[in-house]
Amino acid sequence: MKTLVTGGSGFLGTHVRKFLGADDMSRRSGRDILNLQHAAVVKDYDLVIHLAADLDKRPESAEQVFLTNVEGTVNLLREMREDAVFVFASTKDVYSRFADNFGEIPETCPTLYAGQSALEWSKLIAERYVEYYAHARKFRSCIFRLSTVYAPASEGNTPNFVTAYADAINTGETLRLPGGGTPRRDLLHVDDLSRACTAFADSIVRHGLYNLGGGRKNSLTLFELVRKLEDVSGLQAVVDEKNPLPQPVPLDYISDLSLVRQELDWEPTIGLDEGLASLFQI
Repeated sequence: MKTLVTGGSGFLGTHVRKFLGADDMSRRSGRDILNLQHAAVVKDYDLVIHLAADLDKRPESAEQVFLTNVEGTVNLLREMREDAVFVFASTKDVYSRFADNFGEIPETCPTLYAGQSALEWSKLIAERYVEYYAHARKFRSCIFRLSTVYAPASEGNTPNFVTAYADAINTGETLRLPGGGTPRRDLLHVDDLSRACTAFADSIVRHGLYNLGGGRKNSLTLFELVRKLEDVSGLQAVVDEKNPLPQPVPLDYISDLSLVRQELDWEPTIGLDEGLASLFQI
């Protein structure tokens, strides 16, 4: 299956592209999703995994975020060929504070506006375009609302907080934890994200929308995460417990994996010990 990863040089995309032996569509590779001629390349692929996005949450960046995350996505969708597969990386943060109403968050959690930034709102808008064009142009589509997906550091990329914690422990930098370390998150290794993309491509499902994360068994409070990183690395973290960062919204987040498990026969295969240890391997 000929595969393209947009954002294939990014923090997650670098690993997804290598895992799947895919081609890269990114500005670093000389191709931009906002360029209509560049976007037309997707018609040559059986599977397109769309990770490219502007992740800036600053209010002053809203216009550019909507341009990249919505119009850039539409540019690709217009060029998809019939029966090809389009996988769109959305985010758990479309649920905002409503996720706090669930122990494990299902796909039916409300996505009403509750203070989300342009980043989260652009992802939600783009989801609707994915559904529309997939039906109109008769290609298969999958939307993954990703929880915390972590990956080893890669050159030129800004890591998410899990990898940033590992980097800080490795270099002896001081950590400040949101909410004093009490918020809980479920963690998913990037290779399990790649396996989920393959699971959908190999399935008979035409159109799917799934929450994707580590689930209950791969969940930790942020304080427990730091302790686990210490255990797998043999290093000691320096934590500033007197000056915690503000509590995040939602406070806790654990993905309900029932639907993706039922429809795609997928679940995480990389446990926390193995996955987090990979952040310290050179």
